Amino acid sequence: MATAEFSLKRVAWQKIKKHVLEDCKTEGEWKILILDHYTTKLLSSCCKMSNLMTEGISVVEDLHKSREPIPNSKAIYFITPTEKSVSALINDFKKKHSYKYKAAYIYFTDYCPDNLFSQLKTTCTKAIKCCKEVNISFLAYESKVFTFDIPNAFHSIYSPETTDKMTTLEMVADKIVTLCATLDENPGVRYRLERENNYRATENNAECLANMVEEKLAEHYKLDQQSNIKGKTQSQLLIVDRGFDPVSTILHELTFQAMAYDLVTIENNIYSSLSQMMKKLPHYRKQKTKQTVHLNLAEDCMGHFRGTVEKLCKAEQDLAMGADAQRQKIKDPMRIILPILLDKSIKSYDKLRIILLYIFHVNGTTEENLRKLIQHGKVTEYHNIIENWKFLDVPIFSADGQNHKLSRKDRSDEESYQLSRWTPFIKDIMEYSIANKLNSLEWPHCSGCSSAWNGSGAVSARQGNKSNIQDDRRGVKLIIFIIGGVTYSEIRSAYEVSQSNVKHCEVIVGSTHILTPTRLLDDLQNLNK
Repeated sequence: MATAEFSLKRVAWQKIKKHVLEDCKTEGEWKILILDHYTTKLLSSCCKMSNLMTEGISVVEDLHKSREPIPNSKAIYFITPTEKSVSALINDFKKKHSYKYKAAYIYFTDYCPDNLFSQLKTTCTKAIKCCKEVNISFLAYESKVFTFDIPNAFHSIYSPETTDKMTTLEMVADKIVTLCATLDENPGVRYRLERENNYRATENNAECLANMVEEKLAEHYKLDQQSNIKGKTQSQLLIVDRGFDPVSTILHELTFQAMAYDLVTIENNIYSSLSQMMKKLPHYRKQKTKQTVHLNLAEDCMGHFRGTVEKLCKAEQDLAMGADAQRQKIKDPMRIILPILLDKSIKSYDKLRIILLYIFHVNGTTEENLRKLIQHGKVTEYHNIIENWKFLDVPIFSADGQNHKLSRKDRSDEESYQLSRWTPFIKDIMEYSIANKLNSLEWPHCSGCSSAWNGSGAVSARQGNKSNIQDDRRGVKLIIFIIGGVTYSEIRSAYEVSQSNVKHCEVIVGSTHILTPTRLLDDLQNLNK
């Protein structure tokens, strides 16, 4: 393990602490912190109330809720630069002789549009003591995971009825830039080049977003006089469209089930340990109680698992892998899916996922065959969920353009659970990138030339010197952004790859939101509405 493990949460908190709380801190003076909906989530993701109190914050208030005036106290407004939030702020200082607070210190998460800034200047200039753009507009979901908390972006980007796709991509690009700025990185930007398709809703999403990010990064570091970044850094940013790996989006993520299975397997050993603990009561009474609770939870999980889940997960893994647990190639996938489609105890969405995995396995089916599968599973009302995959550039019918499967990294020598054999494509991409093995034709560089990235942290002449940056930010970063949601299995991959490359590279993964199979199927159902 590294001496100081990288944590996106810590980095985000340090930036907020330095550029917001300490920026207007006065010794011995307490202030009120005003947050809107997004910044409440942002702060909650990286700090606790005790951290805020240490920085002189006495009260945290919701900008959009009714608040009692405290005219003797100064207020820090950490908000998003939206019309709703700016209007609420102005309302606090609308009346000249009855300000809600003594003064306002305003910090926007990112760029404030000129029209909103003008409104502030013309309405409450006297109350404003400070107004800055902090450039942090992402949620540190976990130590190596970020999100933008905009699940509606899926519809905006992929729906054939969308009218705000470019606006959404622009907003996403701005947020990615704030992530890079927080990390003190100006990464080389690459994207996965999509194949030719017949659906304009997904055309060049990754390329379009990558070019936006490249331009905005250049502009940001041109304007940011305080930054130590003078050119491209060692890190890389890879942008991919959600349709690149449909399998990972609809598979059960079995990490917890596998752990539960292990717990039951070693159940006898645990009971033996509990017996020894009882002899040492009361010292171990509390520990024994905790162990018993864990066992009860594990038993409840396994009761559910041994019902339909085990059968369903085995079928999922066989279809995803194209082989069974003994690595024998699946010759007749129909024999796998029909028992599940005919099982009345299995829910409609689970049947839909099995149908989709079958289609991905055979690389597209016929309309007649799909109709029969839907009838067998009695999921006729959900047929549009299946067909709407085309808007993610995932062919459902054999006749839809080029049918091809991405080449996979050989993992035959890696250990895996029987019901958790599938490895997300993103893990291959992460490992190939660190090893500098990504195909430049499939993964073009936005700058038009190859970056100095080689996964080892070597610096070329075109890169800036980062020697004066904090230790936990100096390491090489591989930032992966997935348009349209990131799954828990892909999140897990980031930790696994970081762990295996701990001396060379930190992998950070993120998206517009966190994706689950149910959420994805719901989004697909509404895609053409």
